[in-house]
Amino acid sequence: MTEQNSSKVQLIQVDPELEGQRIDNFLRTQLKGVPKSLIYRVLRKGEVRVNKGRIKPDYKLQANDIVRIPPLKVAEKNDAPSVKLDKVATLESHILFEDDQLIAINKPSGMAVHGGSGLSFGVIEALRALRPDQKYLELVHRLDRDTSGCLLIAKRRSALKSLHEQLRDKTVDKRYQALVVGEWADNRHKVRAPLKKNILKSGERMVSVSPDGKESETRYQVLERFSGATLVEAFPVTGRTHQIRVHCLHAGHAIACDDKYGDESFNRHMAGLGLKRLFLHAFTLSFIHPKSGERLSLKAPLDPQLTAVLKQLRK
Repeated sequence: MTEQNSSKVQLIQVDPELEGQRIDNFLRTQLKGVPKSLIYRVLRKGEVRVNKGRIKPDYKLQANDIVRIPPLKVAEKNDAPSVKLDKVATLESHILFEDDQLIAINKPSGMAVHGGSGLSFGVIEALRALRPDQKYLELVHRLDRDTSGCLLIAKRRSALKSLHEQLRDKTVDKRYQALVVGEWADNRHKVRAPLKKNILKSGERMVSVSPDGKESETRYQVLERFSGATLVEAFPVTGRTHQIRVHCLHAGHAIACDDKYGDESFNRHMAGLGLKRLFLHAFTLSFIHPKSGERLSLKAPLDPQLTAVLKQLRK
């Protein structure tokens, strides 16, 4: 346990790159480990000042604003992960692309995108530990913990804004590969079913098809057929939690080794072939580069375990 190092008043000049960011989000980035409740409390009390004046939590920063942060003593629950930890160190080898705007990583299955819910760290914390001199690193989007593949991290706020706009405008093209139970029909190219998210007492998130859920659509294409299984490409038109997994289940073709929405006998069969993880992989990602304006297409290779299972099925 370490103590958040803000026992003195801090005066921070806002980088022009951060212009337009809300003060509450700015403080959350500056004060790692400080609970949101405390950040909002000092904002409400007027203890955070901008250019010596009181501001509201939705105030949008201007370039070169001077932000005054009061002394805050808070025990941090999670120290930064050591760069010597195997999982952290191996992330370097998972980087698909990096420049001054962004990092694209082939996220391993089993690694969360960020810490929380009992996890000490995730991809973003690990990258911050590997890049201590990088002032700005933020997730552009998310992947389920058990899903592997293309994940984008912005190195500038302007890049984050550009990529978020592209996600909203649906100009980002994300394609997944999933191994599902049974024979997926050649003429089934889409699943449209509204999805509703439920939080169980344990805190676990479960999603189900429900008339009062949010409109959701996934498009599919058959890539390869096997005995009792099909490799499909999934293109999520919308981006709901667990969307591809629940839409596959709704279509009658649960994804291999899905511990939430899977088919037990199929999972046992796949485990017998050496599959110990969800067979869902963000295979390709295409978007407009925030700086060059050119379309960038990335491909994340399947990990050895997924490749080995496909090899077994092809026998």
